[in-house]
Amino acid sequence: MRYYFLLFVSTLAFSQQLQSVDFKTMHASIEINPIKRNVIGDVSYTFEVKQQIDTIRIDAQKMVFTHLKINGKEVKFKENKKQLLLYEGFKKGKNTLNFHYDAFPTQAMYFVNWDFTEEIDTPEEVQGQIWTQGQGKYTSHWLPSFDDVNEKVIFGLAVKFHKSFEVISNGNLLRKETEGDDFTWHYQMTNPMSSYLVMLAIGHFEKQELTAKSGIPLVNYYEKKDSLVLEPTYRYSKAIFDFLENEIGIPYPWKIYRQIPVHDFLYAGMENTTSTIFSRDFLVDRVGYVDRNYANVNAHELAHQWFGNLVTAKSGKDHWLQEGFATYYALLAERAVFGDDYFYEKLYTMSGQLIEAAKTDTIPILNEKASSLSFYQKGAWALHVLRERVGRDQFNKAVKAI
Repeated sequence: MRYYFLLFVSTLAFSQQLQSVDFKTMHASIEINPIKRNVIGDVSYTFEVKQQIDTIRIDAQKMVFTHLKINGKEVKFKENKKQLLLYEGFKKGKNTLNFHYDAFPTQAMYFVNWDFTEEIDTPEEVQGQIWTQGQGKYTSHWLPSFDDVNEKVIFGLAVKFHKSFEVISNGNLLRKETEGDDFTWHYQMTNPMSSYLVMLAIGHFEKQELTAKSGIPLVNYYEKKDSLVLEPTYRYSKAIFDFLENEIGIPYPWKIYRQIPVHDFLYAGMENTTSTIFSRDFLVDRVGYVDRNYANVNAHELAHQWFGNLVTAKSGKDHWLQEGFATYYALLAERAVFGDDYFYEKLYTMSGQLIEAAKTDTIPILNEKASSLSFYQKGAWALHVLRERVGRDQFNKAVKAI
């Protein structure tokens, strides 16, 4: 009972903060040490205080803060291992916040194949990767940010790492700066997004660059050893992108789109804004493509760039909207490349799964504890039925009006 009370208080406090404070931009310059598995950085936030508030909260899991200034002056602050608490120095209207932090993330940032006990002399030979997963794991484990999806910020990241590695984040790559044996990669978003969509992927990647019909750069990453599976893995990627832009009827809302396969990923894929991370289990050759391919995950995560990233559900009970729309549009995209027989067979299989699950699954779709089958397949089926009832033109008109 006490746990639920504390959770309610925390949620209520942040809900009240959203009414009083609007964080606008964030820029972080960070360094990652894969041996120590820590992150250090300097962060700058701009925010607007709209009405009086006693304490401003930033989510930060087990971090240490120093050199904290608000509006250029050092101020007192508190930290409780879960949040950074600001209670003096800010004023109504525009404010700036600067601080240094040190984090040892135990989740949300993952270090793959970095099992060394000391610094290494030849990092270029290490086949290690670093990647993040913010949804359900909280970006606040490695970057002071906001676990509430309703706080959207324009993010910019400058990441320092050994120059033999490729560093990928959200938004446009503005420049790379050489610092000894390291590069500092400067990435910048132009529009706000939720913190759970902030990402990093670091590894020895090659890339294939394509261009969508609308002119959006499409960048497909792979490891050099996987060059022979590049074509079958990313087959139809451009066609899927062009189809979804046309079918949704709203131009792709960001300036670039990347796809990055990583080792030991937790899920099939994750729709980080501008830069999807997906499991390398979906890297297939021409023979394996028949049994398993990336097309559905490809289309699903891309659809999230509109449904989830551009427009985000306010709470867990509305999660089906994001997953339902992404599943719905993914199947339409597969129909465009695989044909009607494939489309109707998938719908039939999906309906059978839902009918069978309904015998024991009594949790409604408008419940944050609903099953994945409800969020994804049932949500998609509801949209397919609605589209059939009102017609494609009216359905698409409603989507554009969201």
